[in-house]
Amino acid sequence: MNGQTLMVPIEIHRIAEPHIKVNVPVIAGGTNETARKVMNDDILKTTHDLMKAQGYPSPDIQEMDGTFEIKNNQRGVLSLSLLNYAFTGGAHGNTLQRSLTFDVENGRSYKLGDLFKPGSNYRQRLDAIIQAQIKARDLPLLGDYPGITEDQDFYIADKALVVYFPLYAIVPYAWGFPYFPISVYEIEDIIDEEGPLGQMVH
Repeated sequence: MNGQTLMVPIEIHRIAEPHIKVNVPVIAGGTNETARKVMNDDILKTTHDLMKAQGYPSPDIQEMDGTFEIKNNQRGVLSLSLLNYAFTGGAHGNTLQRSLTFDVENGRSYKLGDLFKPGSNYRQRLDAIIQAQIKARDLPLLGDYPGITEDQDFYIADKALVVYFPLYAIVPYAWGFPYFPISVYEIEDIIDEEGPLGQMVH
C-alpha cells in the first residue's frame, strides 16, 4: 500500500424487483482489473448476504431498500458501508449494515485486527475508549457492554476509525446504530503503519 492511488471512481448497479430497490457500488477504474474484480465481488457478495439475512426472497417483504455510503476514498484506501432496510409488517422495518475496507491497489479486504500491530492488545484499548464514550454520551445500554469481537463492524472515515454495533445490540432501537469515532492519533502507537490507518496518519 503506497497511497499512490488517491481515489477510485464508483458507479451504481441497481437490483430492481417488485418492492425491492438495491443500489450496489461498483468500482469502475482507478486500479488494476484484478483488484477491481476482487473488491466488486466482495461488495456484491456482502450485498446478497444482507438481502438474504433480511429474508430475501420472500413474499413477506413489502419493501426493501439497499443503499451505500462511501466513508473514505483517498490515499489508496476505500471504506464503505452497505445498508439494507426491509419492511415485512409490524411497527417498523429493520436495517442491517456491513462495512468493507479495502486496499485499492490489490483489493485486499481488512478485518479490524488487521489494522493494528501484532500483539498490540488493540481490543482492550478500543474497548476502554468506547466505554468512556458510552459514559460521556450517557448511552442507555440494554445490558453490559459486550466488548468488540473478531469480526467487529467498523469503517475508516478520513483520520478516524469508526466502530459500530447493530441495531438492538447494545442500545434501544430508537437510538439507531451506535457509532464510536476514534481519532487515529489516539491509537497511533498501536496501528500498523503499512495498513489503512497508517495511510491516514501520514
